[in-house]
Amino acid sequence: MLLQIGITLHDDPQKVLPQALKLVKQLDQGDGVLVLTDVYGATPSNIAARLLIPGRVEGVAGVSLPMLVRALTYRKERLDAVISKAVSGGVEGVIHMPPASITNAATGS
Repeated sequence: MLLQIGITLHDDPQKVLPQALKLVKQLDQGDGVLVLTDVYGATPSNIAARLLIPGRVEGVAGVSLPMLVRALTYRKERLDAVISKAVSGGVEGVIHMPPASITNAATGS
């Protein structure tokens, strides 16, 4: 199951935390829960840090699309495997693109 909670800079973390705890309890079916957040140290990750229970509720910050795709692709695996795949997706998804060695379709050159 996938659920999300949106947190803005205007949200009071003390008021959001009970809602986040409720979502984690709803998601936990015994195999663990992975909480993904954007920027480490920002309000969402600070709230997520208060939810963490090693081996049961884990968190990964710095989410990117490749990381999310990996986490979703491997979501049926053990929690530690999902974390590993998500983090590797984030790392491997950052690439300094080389210039094209074939004809550029946009310019024809």
